[in-house]
Amino acid sequence: MTNVQKIGFIGGGNMAEALIKGLLAGGFPVERIMASEPSELRRDHLGEEYGIELTIDNKDVVKACEIIVLSIKPQIADEVLEEISCVFNNEKLLVSILAGVSSGQIEKHFAGAPRVVRVMPNTPALVSEGASAICRGHNSTKDDLALVKQLFESVGKVQVIDERQMDAATGLSGSGPAYIYTVVEALADGGVREGLRRDVAHALAVQTVVGAALMVRETGEHPAILRDRVCSPGGTAITGVSTLEKKGLRTTLMEAVSAAANRSRELGGQ
Repeated sequence: MTNVQKIGFIGGGNMAEALIKGLLAGGFPVERIMASEPSELRRDHLGEEYGIELTIDNKDVVKACEIIVLSIKPQIADEVLEEISCVFNNEKLLVSILAGVSSGQIEKHFAGAPRVVRVMPNTPALVSEGASAICRGHNSTKDDLALVKQLFESVGKVQVIDERQMDAATGLSGSGPAYIYTVVEALADGGVREGLRRDVAHALAVQTVVGAALMVRETGEHPAILRDRVCSPGGTAITGVSTLEKKGLRTTLMEAVSAAANRSRELGGQ
């Protein structure tokens, strides 16, 4: 991203911080990063931790930067987009991480042919293990998409998809960490119920989930094959898996993805 003169963030929350951290870790100059944030406490944190340029005025970011990352709540999108429309132009690239808000809904706020790329990241970007889905808007180019892909690869893995699939990605990877945190908590609680100390149960649950996920990623094998290797005939693992099937874990997780995807569609319709 060495040819990018300045990147700005409208909204300085956790996801913006993760990207700022990733940019700096990748060698992007701190003086070429800027963010607007209404919270004084949050501005102080970002300034002290990363030394970036900060403002309370969203228009300052748009005026100064060629890439603008829109990292706000979708409920205030219309208000913020109207605010910056007078200073945004076709030479700038707008990157939206708003759940449920389509490229078309964003583009209608601007004159000309605004360049928009949508991204659905997730919170593990904070530890450089994010999963991001990205898609082009109507006027953005292949080069725009490649640039945004590079930006989000600084904090994890990226998949390029069609915009019609963004709600599904929101339900799966965007919301998915919450499901996995619940699984980790439940596994640890099970260990405590069976007599383990809380700290021991928590550590074992966390490492089990991390290790299992890495096995899937590093081996490239289907999860069912890896599961079968753990489940020896008449053993403990197959007994536990049988219980999960009886209680409907698989169906529950599938329905959770669908429910979150539907909520993303609802947010887009508000």
